[in-house]
Amino acid sequence: MGDKRKLYGRLVVAASWLALFCLFGYRATFSILKVPMSADMGWTQAEVTLGYSFMMMFYALAAFFCGMILDKWGTKPVYFLGAILGAAGFYVTSMVHSLYAYYAAYGILAGTATGMLWVSSTISIRKWYVGKTYAKMFGIAFAGAPMSQVVMSLFVKQSLAGAQGDAWRDAMQLLGVLTLFCLVIAALLAKKSPEQYGMEPFGEAPGASKAKKEYVWTVKEAFSTYPVWGVILTFLTSMLAEFLVWTQVVSYWTSDLGMSLGSATNLYITIGIVGIFSMPIMGIIADKVVQSSSCEAQGRKRMLVFGPLTGVIACGLLLLQTPQSTVLGLISCFIFAVYWAVVPGGVVGYTGAVYGRATLGRIWGLATLIVMGVGPFIGPLIGGYLKDASGSYTYSIVFAMCAFVVSILFATSLPLSTDVAVRAEEAKVSAH
Repeated sequence: MGDKRKLYGRLVVAASWLALFCLFGYRATFSILKVPMSADMGWTQAEVTLGYSFMMMFYALAAFFCGMILDKWGTKPVYFLGAILGAAGFYVTSMVHSLYAYYAAYGILAGTATGMLWVSSTISIRKWYVGKTYAKMFGIAFAGAPMSQVVMSLFVKQSLAGAQGDAWRDAMQLLGVLTLFCLVIAALLAKKSPEQYGMEPFGEAPGASKAKKEYVWTVKEAFSTYPVWGVILTFLTSMLAEFLVWTQVVSYWTSDLGMSLGSATNLYITIGIVGIFSMPIMGIIADKVVQSSSCEAQGRKRMLVFGPLTGVIACGLLLLQTPQSTVLGLISCFIFAVYWAVVPGGVVGYTGAVYGRATLGRIWGLATLIVMGVGPFIGPLIGGYLKDASGSYTYSIVFAMCAFVVSILFATSLPLSTDVAVRAEEAKVSAH
């Protein structure tokens, strides 16, 4: 049973790695593809970026409904459906010839697919790994994201090298085939929660009692407490800043600093290269922080304060960068990779530490609906608007830095527990 349990856990991590590879393939390629797409179709940067914002809106809706079914049926059916929709998102978009068709194809198909992939991959890891094992295993799975940023960005760059006109269409079609292949494999590897195989999750939170039965939250109960809203606001403000940077930074380097698209893409890929290593390394560090804390929630909170702080520093370095100071750009990319390794997994870890695993899919699904329906939608839109209004991407980077600061403030407000579950259990005992 022990060997089978280890095998199933590793398969869950592998499936999540593939899902995150495909999910972040959309984000990694958008900053590069939007440039030739805009030139070929005659659309403004704000118009093209709005398609990405629509994708994130449907991402949020899909995440909510996906979270509702994960607790019961697991990730396998989600990955299969994500394979179809994810491939269609790229392929159908490659065939559009009008702005509204682009919004429908990229927004609805790609948005639904990516929303399903995020919640399913993160929750499946949390259901199998808790406490001092969670961040390391999530870091290994999340390394699929920076790997995607490297592989898919290089692929798109090579596909567009020396090409004119609608070469972006061929690149998108090939990306669709790759997405289909990877997600079908992920679906075949995926497993349900460990309890459904008569197994227990790996790891134990500091101070946890094995004898204590986990309280089963309802979504209404969870959202009547502050911890979930605190982590939502922490994540939302970070996501607003993060997605603004991801979608605008290549344009910032080419437009404001005069770099070539090839050089800017190479610099952007540095985030992915560093991320391949920073994901598991920061996961190990986060678990060490948890082990040295009084409880898992305290350790996750400390990391959620640290994460946005690195975002502030990285944005500051971007603003200091000049066309001649490539080193500052490289350092900024390195720090962004560290941020990326901390916050997305940290918010799920904190939420799981406070509310447990039984209904985490539904709780985090609704949280993702709120976060991804606002932050990533508004962030890229603000970035495009500020560029069109001012003629520079500098104000976009300043806005992102301020959003990271607000995220730090919300992170410091996170409580270490909620007494709702305790009071509910006491009421049950009194009733008997």
